[in-house]
Amino acid sequence: MTIATRKIGSFEVHPVGLGCMNLSHAYGPAQPHEEAVKFLQHALDIGYNFLDTATIYGMGNNEKLIGEAISHRRDEFVLASKCVMGFKDGKRFLDGRPETIKAACEASLTRLQTDVIDLYYMHRPDPNVPIEESVGALAALVAEGKIRMIGLSEMSAETLRRAHAEHPISAMQSEYSLMTRNPEIAVLDACRELGVTFVPFSPVGRGYLADEPLDPNGYHESDLRKTFPRFSEPHHSANLGLLELALGHAQALGCTVAQLALAWTLAQDQDCVPIPGTTNLQHLEDNFGAAGVEIPEQVLEALNAAFQPEAIAGPRYSPAAQGTVTTERYGFE
Repeated sequence: MTIATRKIGSFEVHPVGLGCMNLSHAYGPAQPHEEAVKFLQHALDIGYNFLDTATIYGMGNNEKLIGEAISHRRDEFVLASKCVMGFKDGKRFLDGRPETIKAACEASLTRLQTDVIDLYYMHRPDPNVPIEESVGALAALVAEGKIRMIGLSEMSAETLRRAHAEHPISAMQSEYSLMTRNPEIAVLDACRELGVTFVPFSPVGRGYLADEPLDPNGYHESDLRKTFPRFSEPHHSANLGLLELALGHAQALGCTVAQLALAWTLAQDQDCVPIPGTTNLQHLEDNFGAAGVEIPEQVLEALNAAFQPEAIAGPRYSPAAQGTVTTERYGFE
């Protein structure tokens, strides 16, 4: 089967990209360095050509890993990273001031061992800095040849429009899956209208949409899911019926639940490029192959009906995490 590519700006990429965060933090301890290096090299070997990282992942170590592992193959992939959410003395901060954005870009270029970042996102909006000022700084980096395209992450349609009026925005990244459908409120339509590629992160529901159910008691102490209400009781168990439904459809189609979730995401927006993350080589290959999974229309309809936003138990973020984003929310949330 020939898989049609999708576009991010002027770049043609495989429909499924790779989120690299998991290799350094978020769902448990960092992968051993040599294993992570081999993992990234294998990803390129099988055809991944859109890789996503950020300043904050592993406090800079994820960018360093990519630089050390595959900078010598830089012409084989489109590279995305993010600024505004940074770190100092081991602590996170949010700073969208132009001078901070420019300094963050220089540091990322050094860690990534590259002369240019293809797609550079604002990781989060800074409520203390007008979006126009932050995007203006990114536009200056484009003019200097330090970055090629500008992206936004976890922002509202209204913020996207304001940013796009300042300088063309190439991509909008937000959480989107069967479990989290908030972009359908307004962001997806705004992206289509403005010609912005939508990049769903956590398209397999942060691991919930998998053949083997998660164990709420088995999370590593550093696992972010410990802080997300949806992954604790009583919400975890309340959603298991939906997981069983998805498993039934996946088995009927001869694919994994994660592949079903990815194929669903790809079918909702014909231009989107989801970026699932994993540290498992089999899952890496399965995710890549999800681009070839075709879901019959009646199954898509059944999934859309079952996974209505109001049917999902528990909010996706803690109050503190929700306070850092401007993505639209449903009235019942």
